[in-house]
Amino acid sequence: MEHRKLGRTGTSLSFIGLGCVTFGREIDEDASASILDYAVEKGLNWLDTAEGYGGGNARTYRRDVLKVDDVRETSDIMGSSEIIIGKWMKARGCRDDVVICSKVSSGNSPENIARALQVSLERLQVDCVDIYELHSPDETVPIDESLAVLDEAAAAGKIRTVGCSNFNAAQLQEALDASAREGYARFEVVQPPYNLADPGAQDELFPLCRREEVGVTSYSPLAAGFLAGKYTPDRGAFPKGSRFDVIPGHADIYFSDRNFRNVERLRTLADTRGLPMVRLAMAWAMGHPDITSVIVGARHTGHLDNAFDALELRADTELREQMSRWLTD
Repeated sequence: MEHRKLGRTGTSLSFIGLGCVTFGREIDEDASASILDYAVEKGLNWLDTAEGYGGGNARTYRRDVLKVDDVRETSDIMGSSEIIIGKWMKARGCRDDVVICSKVSSGNSPENIARALQVSLERLQVDCVDIYELHSPDETVPIDESLAVLDEAAAAGKIRTVGCSNFNAAQLQEALDASAREGYARFEVVQPPYNLADPGAQDELFPLCRREEVGVTSYSPLAAGFLAGKYTPDRGAFPKGSRFDVIPGHADIYFSDRNFRNVERLRTLADTRGLPMVRLAMAWAMGHPDITSVIVGARHTGHLDNAFDALELRADTELREQMSRWLTD
């Protein structure tokens, strides 16, 4: 598996990272552990999680999924994903072999960041998280205040690298300017969605990251499964158990006439090439030169195999250019 340097840091990431959003929400602990084992065996060296992954809080955890009896009954614990990863790392003795990225999902006030980070460290059973990100912008909190507490945590050895997720170019630039002005640790990585149905990051965000040497770990190369071709405009007909069934709000992001038209183009191209739609869509998302790593979620190991197959196609620049023209038609 190819590895790429993360921005200006000394961290090296496998080109494919394992997204752990499904752990404890759509798959149980045993299935999650099998995927983790398989990912590491195939050369993936980093895991992407968040305090909000898994859903709920300690009072609503499905103990039949987690298979633990010692989850603290406090409302400030949210994510089963981190718990599962922590248990897996402890059982395998592999903490030093993987890079862990987690995020604060519940608000960017200094007090909440400090609280969320500490709880995440406890769930993961680690003293330090390799990458810690603001999961999304928070307009109620000045970015300087969020950066100040992240800088403090980095100085204390609780975070190695700070970053952000779902920030646009203007928001990232504001954060970089604040870090330069105040002398805070800056965002060394940004995590945007990037796929054929939501390609906007390539217009302003990617060029900014290239200029400022900020790493890009893009996610959702299949647009939450939309590009697999299994959805119709009928919002009442989501396949049971699909990502859109679990989170119907995805339809607000991806359902448009242009995107459905491009899904049909993708289907035709797949038929012509004799290749799965998902392989073509993922290869397109992997093909942008400014991307450090692409995050791939999985409910079974076959989803990772799709990504490995797509990796072999990403070098086909003619194919990518053909698909890119769909975005301007």
